Amino acid sequence: MPIRLETSDAAFETAFAAFLRTRREAAADVSRDVAHIVDDVRRRGDAAVVACAERFDGQILAPETLRVPEKEMEQVAVAAPAAAREALAVAARRIEAYHRRQVPEDLEFEDRDGVTLGHRWTPIPAVGLYVPGGSAAYPSTVLMTAIPARIAGVDRIAMTVPAAEGGFHPMVAVAAALAGVTEVYRIGGAHAIAALALGTDAIPAVDKIVGPGNAYVTAAKRYLFGDVGIDMIAGPSEILVVADSRNDPAWIAADLLSQAEHDETAQAILMTDDAGFADAVERAVSGHLTRLERAAIAAAAWRDHGAVILVDSLDAAPPIIDRIAPEHLELAVSDPDLLARAVRNAGAIFLGRYTPEAVGDYVAGPSHVLPTARSARYSSGLSVLDFMKRTSLVRCGARGLRAIGPAAATLAESEGFGAHALSLTIRLNDDGPTGS
Repeated sequence: MPIRLETSDAAFETAFAAFLRTRREAAADVSRDVAHIVDDVRRRGDAAVVACAERFDGQILAPETLRVPEKEMEQVAVAAPAAAREALAVAARRIEAYHRRQVPEDLEFEDRDGVTLGHRWTPIPAVGLYVPGGSAAYPSTVLMTAIPARIAGVDRIAMTVPAAEGGFHPMVAVAAALAGVTEVYRIGGAHAIAALALGTDAIPAVDKIVGPGNAYVTAAKRYLFGDVGIDMIAGPSEILVVADSRNDPAWIAADLLSQAEHDETAQAILMTDDAGFADAVERAVSGHLTRLERAAIAAAAWRDHGAVILVDSLDAAPPIIDRIAPEHLELAVSDPDLLARAVRNAGAIFLGRYTPEAVGDYVAGPSHVLPTARSARYSSGLSVLDFMKRTSLVRCGARGLRAIGPAAATLAESEGFGAHALSLTIRLNDDGPTGS
């Protein structure tokens, strides 16, 4: 059974703090194994990648077969059902429309001292997308990562996806075409991250890697940060549903299980001000679990990591929400906007009784790559800005430097950096070649 916490309980703060400290990541420490894999790829390149593909995924590959030819992608995509292809097209259109509104504008202005300041935005030249594979298929992740990159203006969008026996899911092929992926490699795991980050003869290096993966993928991204940029260190999926008693318990139970079914370390939390409603939701969860295909996974996640938090009033919810900082926050209440305005820490907020989190996973528009493990306290979900760089611009004429240079020289001297000060004062004391 999930843990139940009540704010009216004298021991709530102690129990809640312990709940927040609980780690849900895989218990096994894979960092040493990942370091060996990465270092092997660094030394041997394609040979190490091919060996890892056989060892970990049973793939028999060669350097020349790592990349999936465009013709093969097209042939694989043909097998996707027509209805599913159309659904992906709907999702792609919505994701693109949303992210086009995120494209930032360059800025340039002259301040009162005559100094011209500004910034310009440029796309990252090459990015790598890690898309989980194996027994499952995640075409939605292809759309949610590649489309923002394409809109940002990224030239190279390289995707890796593990493929049993060298093949991969038709829907992934369709999504790659819709999203603008420029190259696809049939590998996964830490060796895929290493190849993208370090580059091999067959797989040119990228500048940034985005996308979720298992413990090995996450550890590899952490280990290689610096050699390559990364989006985030992703943990298990999570959802917090704030619901009043006017909801159908079966609806809320389904929403909780929508994240619990991801894997056994996922977390689903219900917050409500009605104990009877909480009981009804728990019964509804049990009922749904008798019919779901991934019931064993969802049941384990709900049992081991689920929680029900009873509050005296939903007005008291925002501070508790902010401490949890959930990846997904559903506000299934009468006035979700009022409650949302008081929340600061959440990856994505779903407003109202007819906005299940699942709509955000597929077709709403914002990327579903979101901060987990309380990192919504300081980070945001994937966006166009993750695929762009902002460069500051500064231009001083003689007048501008005379206005601000003395203060800069004084600060440089106070910090003991004489050359810094000299580079300023040598100009302040000389009109220069043109006097301008």
